[in-house]
Amino acid sequence: QVQLVESGGGLVQAGDSLRLSCAASGLTFRWSAMGCFRQAPVKEREFVAAITWSLGSKYYEDSVKGRFTISRDNAKNTMYLQMNSLKPEDTAVYYCAGTETWGDYHEAGEYSDWGQGTQVTVSS
Repeated sequence: QVQLVESGGGLVQAGDSLRLSCAASGLTFRWSAMGCFRQAPVKEREFVAAITWSLGSKYYEDSVKGRFTISRDNAKNTMYLQMNSLKPEDTAVYYCAGTETWGDYHEAGEYSDWGQGTQVTVSS
């Protein structure tokens, strides 16, 4: 069994920063990568960023490039998402996930393990 626990969400103003953490436990050695997705009300879940577990290769959705930074601490089995220059359109529930596949990491269907999500609200 795998558990993913997100933390670090909250209510901030536009231009502020937040750092999300995702602590994983269980059979995480199976994973090739961890990803972060978000879902706003009445919208589909969308890719935000991903990082491979071994090489630390990073992938970003275009709208967050230059503002968000994904990182991981393998020893702690924890992924981090540093979010700077937040915008109201970043408001969503943010989920972390783990995948065993070796794809482009952009599709939610590639991920087998999911956290419960953490709310990020950015006011204008």
